Amino acid sequence: MTETFTPPTRFAVPGRIAVSNRAAATWQPARLIAIRRETPRASTFRFAVPGWAGHLPGQHLMLRLTAADGYVAQRHYSIASPPDDTGHVELTLDHVEGGEVSGWFHQVARPGDTVEVRGPLSGFFAWPGDRPALLLGPGSGVVPLMSMVRHHRLRRLTVPIRLLVSARAPEDLIYGDEYGDETTPVFTRTAPPGVRPGRLSAAHLEPYLEQPPAAGWEAYVCGSNGFAEHASRLLAELGQPEERIRIERFG
Repeated sequence: MTETFTPPTRFAVPGRIAVSNRAAATWQPARLIAIRRETPRASTFRFAVPGWAGHLPGQHLMLRLTAADGYVAQRHYSIASPPDDTGHVELTLDHVEGGEVSGWFHQVARPGDTVEVRGPLSGFFAWPGDRPALLLGPGSGVVPLMSMVRHHRLRRLTVPIRLLVSARAPEDLIYGDEYGDETTPVFTRTAPPGVRPGRLSAAHLEPYLEQPPAAGWEAYVCGSNGFAEHASRLLAELGQPEERIRIERFG
């Protein structure tokens, strides 16, 4: 999930983020332990959260930064990692132009820094792995969907799962080296040789909706308002029951 405003630049200076003790019952310290570049504008940040109670694929958390002068910034971010019992959580963040929190992460944050997190949040978009899942997302909208794909692999689930992920060009495809047979990439601007660029269309979805699994699909759509409207309309026009289309919007 991404940011929508440009506040002051209190976090654009080196230094650790202070952890508040006022909400110890709900806010937990999370120590940044690794940073992995995904694309020129997106990176994955891995945290150790000893008190993390676990999550379901598709859920998100709230993250809080507190500056030395007491200024606080909070954001909601989707969780990229699958559920596990190691006390680690991964977030994949775009570097948003003018973004205060994403700017701090991409320009200042280093392993060892500490932030605060609260969650997990939202059960509506969660996928427990008990039903066929058809996943659609552009850009960083793929983050909660990738948690589902990773969960499917980690648990060796046999329930069908399919992911259609959209990116402007191959170099913008987040997690590009992780995708397997379950994934269909859609490139809107520049595509590999032999692939025609264009936005997600009915032709991409028809192979899955013309012959759905016996139990039918549970569709998960994550992206901007424009993408969410476009993708959900395509799904409905191709026969996907509207009550089985789950949407998470950002921006």
